[in-house]
Amino acid sequence: MSLSYSMWPVVLTTYNLPPWICMKAEYLMLSLLIPGPQSPGKDMDVFLRPLIDELKELWVHGLDTCDAASENSVFRMRAALLWTVNDFPARSSLSGWSGQGYRACPTCNEDTPSMRVIGKTTYFGHRRFLPTNHHWRSNLQFDGRTERKRPPHRFSTTDILEQLRRVKTGIPGKHPSYGGVKRKRGDDELNWRKKSIFYELPYWATIELKHNLDVMHIEKNVCDSLVGTLLADPHKSKDTDNARRDLAKLGIRHELHLFEDGNKLMKPAADYTFSDANRRKFCRFIRSVKFPDGFASNLSKNVAQNDSRLLGLKSHDCHVIMQRLLPVGCRSLVNKNIWSTIVDLCTFFKQLCASTVNVSDMVEAQNQLVLILCKLERIFPPAFFDIMIHLVLHLPEEAILGGPVHMRWMYPFERYLKRLKDYVRNAAKPEGSIAEGFTRFNRPDMNDDGIHPTRQLSVFESQCKPLGKQSYVELDNNDRDKAEFYILNNSPELEPYLNEHKQELHVRLGEGCLNINEVHRTEFAGWFFEKIYALHRMQAPEVTTELLSLSSKTNMVVSSYPACIVNGVRFVTHDRDVRLRTQNSGVSVPGTGQEMFYGQLQQILEFSYLNGFSVVLFRCKWFKCDSKHMVTENNIASIDINGEAYKDDQFILASQAKQVFYVADPSRGPNWRVVQHVKHRSIWDITDDGLSDIDLLQHNSSSNFTLFVDLGNLQEINLLRRDQDVIPIVQPVTNASRPVTDDSSFLNDADEVELSDEEDESVEEYADEETDAENEIDTEEDDDDRSYHASDSD
Repeated sequence: MSLSYSMWPVVLTTYNLPPWICMKAEYLMLSLLIPGPQSPGKDMDVFLRPLIDELKELWVHGLDTCDAASENSVFRMRAALLWTVNDFPARSSLSGWSGQGYRACPTCNEDTPSMRVIGKTTYFGHRRFLPTNHHWRSNLQFDGRTERKRPPHRFSTTDILEQLRRVKTGIPGKHPSYGGVKRKRGDDELNWRKKSIFYELPYWATIELKHNLDVMHIEKNVCDSLVGTLLADPHKSKDTDNARRDLAKLGIRHELHLFEDGNKLMKPAADYTFSDANRRKFCRFIRSVKFPDGFASNLSKNVAQNDSRLLGLKSHDCHVIMQRLLPVGCRSLVNKNIWSTIVDLCTFFKQLCASTVNVSDMVEAQNQLVLILCKLERIFPPAFFDIMIHLVLHLPEEAILGGPVHMRWMYPFERYLKRLKDYVRNAAKPEGSIAEGFTRFNRPDMNDDGIHPTRQLSVFESQCKPLGKQSYVELDNNDRDKAEFYILNNSPELEPYLNEHKQELHVRLGEGCLNINEVHRTEFAGWFFEKIYALHRMQAPEVTTELLSLSSKTNMVVSSYPACIVNGVRFVTHDRDVRLRTQNSGVSVPGTGQEMFYGQLQQILEFSYLNGFSVVLFRCKWFKCDSKHMVTENNIASIDINGEAYKDDQFILASQAKQVFYVADPSRGPNWRVVQHVKHRSIWDITDDGLSDIDLLQHNSSSNFTLFVDLGNLQEINLLRRDQDVIPIVQPVTNASRPVTDDSSFLNDADEVELSDEEDESVEEYADEETDAENEIDTEEDDDDRSYHASDSD
């Protein structure tokens, strides 16, 4: 399909379903398919009419529905539209509020902080959101002015309705006879282009969160702007020549102003951009990163051959770079003030994308985010702050109203759109091809480990799916005894027998025996075998076939595999992992307290018992996690992989392992790695405690990440890079000093500006990212080097 062909699927999902299935493609409903080749624009409501009529019918009258839980039971089902999920340009078409111009922010509404710079509108001035007595308001280093405006007014649903009453009703259609003539909006209409058709729903006017700001596209645009500026990418950087002219017109940051040197125009090197050597270091760092299977794409393919820039980043690539790699990669490449501000912004996105979002964390993040944006204004030029940077400020408020973002962002729908595009076999009739292929059979998950039989003993139930060639390993008696005791000691069903043996040892050896645990470890297996077989001869009912098998010794020869899949997660031994472009050998296990243990998978061993039962153990190399070998700074945990610990305790059950991966830490040395935890988007931990009707999200929480902004001393921030004084601009001085447009007269949100539709609906820079649908859709190709999954957000 051509990229110029614009077709709009309208997809519904049922939020009454459990969260682990409601966003799967099998449960998404393709309700409408708005045909192309052009975008419907303001006429979107014409195509939405059938859907709105059915939604009104479902709300007012309901529909008789058969209850699958009980036979021959029918109930009256009613349904309501909760909200819409779409990118920012589509939000303008659905809501009626234009996303361009001086009032582009739909939350700030008419109080949007904005100003005009050379060639664009920028959304600069977040000191307005600070308390009125904050000392940053009087600091002239931001934009050369003191900030005296109060924070923007919080517009209620009643205020929005009052604004919509002043909007003139337009006639749909693009022909001049049917409303296609462009008209000039009045001042009282603000940025409203129409009253959305959704207001015909009886409940829509009272909903506070009607249209979600899409975190996926916002994070991608923020990452593109940030990384592009740091790398001085000529196509992505916001530190342009006009951005430096803006600084001169505002009378701030004189050390960064353009100046003439003979017949050349010189551009001082800014400290928020990498030097040539640091740019190569950062790109090589990105090239060296290896992710677990199904976690992210192979980013080494996105690094330019000369290690100068990143090319063709997808939305999920930016998600991983922003939350995983950028804080680590630029730690030693920029000064601490700039790095800490970038880390704070990345930490906020980690909090926001957590599976469990606490309201108190989001309230605190809202306050801290204002400080982060103000520090960014002190560092980057005003041209850096497009509408996407400003919209970050409103994401915590929407998280409080709508909950975790993984139920409200575009990732599942973009993957669904990719599936719909794959249905197209006739490029001349894409709508018909999609409609015909809509009922196509759904393929199974890539890392599906199958269905295992239910066992009475949990150690026999935690089987896994071995991968690769099977080999046989003969363990010595010491390793075999350690492995067998670990299996017995980690069987919760054997706890009474373990306690009974310890009590016998206390009686036999006395309470003061210092090595009672060692004696327990060496003697329990034999004692347990005699105990169970004695009960078996007495035909005791508690002795089952599984318990009898577990008490017996394992085979002397155990099976070994290079890889396996446990609970949908692929693990690979380290010696095989070093030859692959993915990294699946990192493991972690929780300790008895709050500590975590980290290591590398060395062997995957399957121990066979009587009657066909087996247990899979991981043999791991564990790293030292003391304060000397593990350092945590700004939520970044670095570990020394040279320090090995627990050489006599290397075994864990395969079901106990949690996957992690390690990223090189350039700031600490070649032997240091940053620990990155993995959260797989298709895996949910659901406890069986009788609360099956409650949706439990038990992965990472927003409280796991501490967000605290160090105000520091703004006077100490020097933005002039010392390694390179100036960068010559290949442009004659006469052309460089010529006024570009009438934009040289600066405007801000306090000025009275009357805009026509032509100027107000001009294409902003962020729209360039949205129109390329091919680059915004994450695929799920499962080849050796590239696979796409939104896992940690995932």
